[in-house]
Amino acid sequence: MDTMGNLRRTHYALETLDAKIGDTVVVAGFIARSRNLGTLVFADLRDRTGIVQLAFDDSSDAALVEKAKTLKSESTVMAQGVIRERSSKNKEIPTGDIEIFVTDLRILNIAETPPFEIREEVSVRDDLALQYRYLQLRLPSLTEAIVMRHKIVKCARDYFDEQKFVEIETPMLIKSTPEGARDYLVPSRVQPGHFYALPQSPQIYKQLLMIAGFDRYMQIARCFRDEDLRADRQPEFTQIDFEVSFADVDDIIELQEGFLKRLFKEILNKDITTPLRRIKYDEAMSRYGSDKPDTRFGLELVDISDKAASSGFGVFAGAVENGGRVCAINAKGLNDKISRKEIDRLTDFVKTYRAGGLAYARVTDDGINASFSKFVAPELLADMLKDADAQSGDIIFIVADRKKDTVYTSLGALRCEIAAKYGLIDPERFDLLWVTDFPLFEYNEEENRYEAKHHPFTAPRDEDYDKLETDQGNCYAKAYDIVINGTEAGGGSVRISNPQLQKRMFRALGFSDERAQQQFGFLINAYRYGAPPHAGLAYGLDRLVMLLLKKPSIRDVIAFPKVQNAGEPMSGAPDVVDIKQLEDLSIKLDLKK
Repeated sequence: MDTMGNLRRTHYALETLDAKIGDTVVVAGFIARSRNLGTLVFADLRDRTGIVQLAFDDSSDAALVEKAKTLKSESTVMAQGVIRERSSKNKEIPTGDIEIFVTDLRILNIAETPPFEIREEVSVRDDLALQYRYLQLRLPSLTEAIVMRHKIVKCARDYFDEQKFVEIETPMLIKSTPEGARDYLVPSRVQPGHFYALPQSPQIYKQLLMIAGFDRYMQIARCFRDEDLRADRQPEFTQIDFEVSFADVDDIIELQEGFLKRLFKEILNKDITTPLRRIKYDEAMSRYGSDKPDTRFGLELVDISDKAASSGFGVFAGAVENGGRVCAINAKGLNDKISRKEIDRLTDFVKTYRAGGLAYARVTDDGINASFSKFVAPELLADMLKDADAQSGDIIFIVADRKKDTVYTSLGALRCEIAAKYGLIDPERFDLLWVTDFPLFEYNEEENRYEAKHHPFTAPRDEDYDKLETDQGNCYAKAYDIVINGTEAGGGSVRISNPQLQKRMFRALGFSDERAQQQFGFLINAYRYGAPPHAGLAYGLDRLVMLLLKKPSIRDVIAFPKVQNAGEPMSGAPDVVDIKQLEDLSIKLDLKK
């Protein structure tokens, strides 16, 4: 194997496009593939910017050609040579019109045969790919995602710096305040029996920074939540976090729209029109069945409760009589495309969202054929579906339930399922909107109590102050989420800054004064010394990268992601530790079988 010697890289692969024909360049990277054609040898050198072709021919030094013939895929090399026009152009890569005629080749490390071929078109088992993630990361698509992540962070830092924000790091080892997701706990060696928690967010600390007088804070914050994984959730994740003093809802939204406008222009060269649409939570749920609605397509929910209640059909009437809803979505023009077998699948699908079933009505030139036709007179059936704009060729889906949220969420999921399956979504479109006025509380049926919809420091709307202790189900928050293509990309709220109001909020959540002081005393005490009104928001960086690159999962934009069991296959974490380490921490294991 060779050494670098006095060779130093002068150009990345894509930067060779800036060089002129005849220029001498030095490139470095991995051999993506090589082709030995006798007197001609070609090799694709890959670095994090792309691929450029190395060329050797009968005018090359004979020893150099023989060396080139030994090149193996994924070996590490440096090459010096002259830029020349490529005789056989490759329109698949940006550098396809040029190549480097190599005059000096250094093979720095010879790679063993990798466990899988590192090419985009090669399918690799998930577990194997993640075990060798450092090899998978050489794929251009994954490299692009990691570089995109860097660019988004840089854009955020630049923008917020220009807006007079100060980047401040908050502690990673904090006090556990169990209210929300489960904490990751870290035992203390010097205080046996005591534990730190890893932060689920910097929430309390950034509020303390407002009290400290840092009126514009931001941070690229690492966060941890011990919860089950899914496509857009990992146990450790990153937020673009910020907080502003002397600000209300409109101030935060205006500030963030400036950031989003710049982000889309810098990263994707796309112009977005601001101000963005705002939809209140109740409207989002009743129209789209979701608090993060995808509005790139129709299929909006239609409330047909009034007519359904008098239809004579017991399932519909019973739902309305018990305070529930009957709602429909119209899959316009899809009647001939959706088979009975597919309806059965969709019925099972909505049942996963606790719906009792799925009624449907096919509309043709011959009339309406509904799954419940025998229970409803034809003229009443037609009148009931009139509000859903039922026309020939349509198929109407209906859910009835005593809980309106069940109706909303099941139909909301169904509309997205149908839109994805039948190509109703423009894949090139970005749709951004704000959802505002979230409920302040949500009811926990298992514990038979109200809990905070977001967190206990979220401020109620001014007009709802008097309802905190008496009408919690009708209290709304000064909270807002930014939604991109049906995914929550970020969320925040105005915070409670009045200590008396904060005490009332804790009481409304069932906290005694003693418990509130025990868990949040350092914040409550700080409020006594003049807390400015403040508000903030945090973006999920992983989700933001996923959305801008249109990836299906945040795993595709994280360098070393966790899998379903919260493990990291490459390193084998989590793992057992030496008994001496446990003894130092005063920990004795009593594992459940």
